[in-house]
This record gives sequence, structure tokens and C-alpha cells, in this order.
Amino acid sequence: MEKVLEVKDLHVTFTTYGGEVQAVRGVSFDLYKGETLAIVGESGCGKSVTSQSIMRLIPSPPGRIADGAVQFKGKDLTKLKESEMRDIRGADISMIFQDPMTALNPTITVGEQIIEGIMQHETISRQDARKKTLEMLNLVGIPNPSERLKHYPHQFSGGMRQRIVIAMALVCEPEVLIADEPTTALDVTIQAQILDLFKDIQKKTGVSIIIITHDLGVVAQVADRIAVMYAGKIVEAGERREIFYKPQHPYTKGLLNSVPRLDLDGADLIPIGGSPPDLFAPPAGCPFAARCNFAMEVCDRVYPYKTHLSRDHHVDCWLQDERAQKMLAGVK
Repeated sequence: MEKVLEVKDLHVTFTTYGGEVQAVRGVSFDLYKGETLAIVGESGCGKSVTSQSIMRLIPSPPGRIADGAVQFKGKDLTKLKESEMRDIRGADISMIFQDPMTALNPTITVGEQIIEGIMQHETISRQDARKKTLEMLNLVGIPNPSERLKHYPHQFSGGMRQRIVIAMALVCEPEVLIADEPTTALDVTIQAQILDLFKDIQKKTGVSIIIITHDLGVVAQVADRIAVMYAGKIVEAGERREIFYKPQHPYTKGLLNSVPRLDLDGADLIPIGGSPPDLFAPPAGCPFAARCNFAMEVCDRVYPYKTHLSRDHHVDCWLQDERAQKMLAGVK
């Protein structure tokens, strides 16, 4: 498969009065053409910071990319000038933000906002830009687009506003689409429609998607591969079936156990006890050790090495060490 985006050992920090927050600590992953990669984890684990770092949208100060690289079309995005990044944002890499209402200008019609984005990146007449806008609104399922493009954001429902934001992100035909919690503010019925829309658009355009979410139901519907983040690190990654049916990291198992199961009678939710570590001074070892029922002495002291379980499935956990495996086999 053709590799579209490559994130290598990304570190992002924020300087505050209380010290330096190490929000992202050595994140690495690849994105391939036409696939959907889901980055999951609880709030504060670094998902959104990672996605905003790819787009170079981290406010500086207080934030900065301390180390690492983001390779796209032979360029390291972390080294580009702001003017060069403006040419890439929207045209090559687009982003859908969490709240569609705040992503849209309430004083400008939605048609004008989409047309402005097209003319920013393409040498095109206004008439052709309007035609392209109508085609995109039709693609995302906006009824009567020739009339609706004259309307303001407040004249649309939440689901329709989300479709408008998706249209804005896709109108310049980017190669990569980053969707940060795209269904959080929507009810279940509209969520299903938006997820079906993502799959339909991906089939038609071949766009590669990174979806940021904490909702494993969303992940099960759209993701090809999943990266599980905790305390600024990707602790496990693999194909969807590997993560859902063969999870190896205790945190991944904890996330799956905390999802309601309607197919099992009397199934109880099993919450993950404790709290995430303080990223002002993250632990030297596994960040999940304090909340893990299987933690060993080494877990507190040394961060585990990466264990490859298949071509795509890897996990950072000392339980994968052969000595721990022998110990667990003896317990059984």
C-alpha cells in the first residue's frame, strides 16, 4: 500500500506557570492511501494535540513541537514556514474540528465560506468555484444546495452543520482528512448518518482519514487500523479485528471492558480505576502501571520495548516479555 503520511517520534510540549507539560511523547504511526486510521483513548491522552501538530495548529507559545517529524510528500511538515503550511492546509491535508458551530463563521453564508476556501487554493473563477461548491454540498447530502448555500450556519441543524464542515474540508480534494471527534455533539441517529457519509465519500474520492475519538462504537464502524493512546504515547496499534478480538495491552482491554454490551445478559461495566499520570512529570516506566492489575516491579522503572505480534499489530507492555509469559503460564 502507498504510504501517504508518516509521523516519526513526535514530541509536543506546553510551557505553563506550573512547568512543562509533555502532552505527546514519542508518537509514531503511518497512514496509507484510502484507509481509515482511528486514534482512540480517554480525554487528555494527547489525541487532539497529535492531530493539531500534524496541521501545525499548536499555538506557540505555549506549545511547541519539541522533536520528531511529520513526513508528507517528501517534506517534513514540522520544518516548513507558515506560508508553506497555509498552502498545504485545506488543499492537501484538511481537518474537521470537534464543534461544527464554532468551526463556521456565523456572519457569513456557508456557500461563501466554502467558495472562499476553494479560491484560496485554486486558480479558478468564482462561477466555477460556486459550481464546485454545489457539487460538494450535493455529495454530502445537503438537500436543495443552490438555495442552502445562501443560508447562515444558525439556519442548519447540528447534523447539517457537520455535513457543511465535511464539505469545506473535502472541497479541494485533499489526500488526508483529519476528523477530530466528528460525531461527539450529535445524537445517535445523526452519528450513524455521518459515519455512513465518511465511508461513502472515501469510496468515491480515495481520501485517507485519521479519526480521533474516544467512542469505540464509532471505531468499530469505520476504522481499518486502530492506535490506542495513553498518557501521550501509542501503547498498542493494529488492525481493527486484532484490537477488538485480540487486545494485548491492559489499557486496551480496560477500554473494551468499559463499553456497554447489549448482546450479553447481565454484563457489567468494568471501569478502569485510578487516574492518568501527571504529564508535568511523567513516570519513567509504563504510564499505565499505577492502574494496572498486572503491574510488575519493572513496569514502574523502565518503559517496555515494542513487541510486534503481526505485521500491523504491536504493543508496548512488559507482559509480552517471555519471562512474564512463563510466569503467567505458571499461574494458570
